[in-house]
Amino acid sequence: MIYPMLKPATSNADLLLRSLSSVWHPCSQMKHYSDFPLVPIKRGKGVWLYDCDGKRYLDAVSSWWVNLFGHCNPRINAALQDQLETLEHVMLAGFSHEPVVQLSERLRALAPAGLGHCFYGSDGASAVEISLKMSAHYWRNQGHPEKSQFLSLQNSYHGETLGALSVTDVALFREAYGPLLRQQACVPSPDSRKAAPGESAEAYALRCAESLELHLQQHHAQLAAFIIEPLVQGAAGMAMYHPVYLTRAKALCEEYGVHLIADEIAVGMGRTGTLFACEQANISPDFLCLSKGITGGYLPLSVVMTLETIYQAFYDNELARGFLHSHSYTGNPLACRAALATLDIFEQDNVVEANRDKAILLNSMDLRAHPAVRNWRNTGMIWAFEVDSPHRDFSRRCAALALQHELLLRPMGNTVYFMPPYVINEQEMQLLACNTLKIIEALA
Repeated sequence: MIYPMLKPATSNADLLLRSLSSVWHPCSQMKHYSDFPLVPIKRGKGVWLYDCDGKRYLDAVSSWWVNLFGHCNPRINAALQDQLETLEHVMLAGFSHEPVVQLSERLRALAPAGLGHCFYGSDGASAVEISLKMSAHYWRNQGHPEKSQFLSLQNSYHGETLGALSVTDVALFREAYGPLLRQQACVPSPDSRKAAPGESAEAYALRCAESLELHLQQHHAQLAAFIIEPLVQGAAGMAMYHPVYLTRAKALCEEYGVHLIADEIAVGMGRTGTLFACEQANISPDFLCLSKGITGGYLPLSVVMTLETIYQAFYDNELARGFLHSHSYTGNPLACRAALATLDIFEQDNVVEANRDKAILLNSMDLRAHPAVRNWRNTGMIWAFEVDSPHRDFSRRCAALALQHELLLRPMGNTVYFMPPYVINEQEMQLLACNTLKIIEALA
């Protein structure tokens, strides 16, 4: 069959019609798009996305938390164009290439101490699957096949493949796919919003760590690993907690012989105010999962970093003792080159330090003082708050009004959050705060 050449969309209506007839969109009820239309995006520049009719939207959620340095960043573009002239892809089983070696060496130099071996995947859920499998396989190789269970926090989110969903505590997903999942246990979240009146975030985190200790005392013989989102639980409504919980979790996992998996897919790469969130607790996990922003939001890539002791448990003459996991595009040269360009920007622009000044600036704006705003919180370049609103469909109303006010927001229930690209400037932050206030006024 010879297919006709299709012309690029010339209007929003044209692209919408074609998209709805051919694309099954993720994390969506497709029928809802009849009332709440898709947003057709034609191009991007900096923090802005532009539709086919020329209207712009400030990407306040970094396109699902991935874009760090703006759309169409010229330095990342240049790196990819250069790499395209050299090597687009080669399988990593039995082969290697310069970008993946350079990236691994640079990550080893930057990451918490001891994390010296990099295993690559395609996305965040892949990284979680790799870390879970690697942990359980480690214990099997060490003569403890019974250590095959996992532990996570209440309201945790670690991805939507079956393995990742098994350690995800989001009711919507677990109810739909529960019969397919291997059920795992959860311990209380140190989410500071749950602290008792007068109880500090630190005290509450330590109280939750006592529950973790009790669970480890009772079940450590069957547990391979405890997986956690350091400092911020994203899908829980940007639940933020004190780093002392991580400090205690690491100590307890060491005491009871359980691996600690730090899922920094969303919170790594500078998002929490340090390059890696674990730095704020001064710990090195057994496994560190990275994805999303590692390529600046350009290409799918994930990596699991781990320790020499874990690597050595697989280093053997027997094939069955090796870690037999793979993805077709593991360590893709283009994705690795984008990640290297991203690391260059961090280094050359002193990004982490500059972000701290931006956080102070946005925190000083009037938004947090509005009487309908509850639980204003901030960690690095993540802000979140709840809105007192009579509307049961607040999230949909808020997202729709945001588009009318040049903003791309994606509320979770009554929780509004900002995770903008790091290149956002003062004028754009003021627009974000001012227009969000208008939305709150309309919905409160």
